Amino acid sequence: MRVASLFRRRGFNIESLTVGHSEMPGLSRMTIVVDGDSAPVEQVEKQLYKLIDVVKVSDLSQEDIVARELAMIKVRCNNVNRHELLDIANVFRADVVDIATNSIILQVVGDEDKIDGLIKMCEPYGIRELSRTGRIAMVRGTKTTTVHEPVPEPIARIHEKQGRRVEGELPFSSD
Repeated sequence: MRVASLFRRRGFNIESLTVGHSEMPGLSRMTIVVDGDSAPVEQVEKQLYKLIDVVKVSDLSQEDIVARELAMIKVRCNNVNRHELLDIANVFRADVVDIATNSIILQVVGDEDKIDGLIKMCEPYGIRELSRTGRIAMVRGTKTTTVHEPVPEPIARIHEKQGRRVEGELPFSSD
């Protein structure tokens, strides 16, 4: 609430706001997408750090990221066009999460363009209801946006028993 109020008071437009648990118990991660024209990124970062509970702010606009959204779309259907909607769902790799005599609920995960494309294809059938999560994102590769990145305890114990001192990244190995 305080984050949204901060944006509202400053006149910044939030395009997407997603909040959920993180890898650290008691710490939530917020992904905020703002319109760069209405809110200079540096100013947004400074304002967020003024909030007491904010631990870290990361600007991902210049990073190579993986971004996803989730959407559920309830579409009108009948016995005649149901197979068409199932074909459309298949093309977009959407899951059917509910099916009834006169509607179908599709769940799709992907980037914004994929979800927009599925919505556009469903519009002629009649969208009864639509719910989208907003964007979440992570930086590609080994770089993270976490506050700290401890070595998992079981792995640290194994290295300690074998007399190894791990510095830097561990090499990838596969069975």
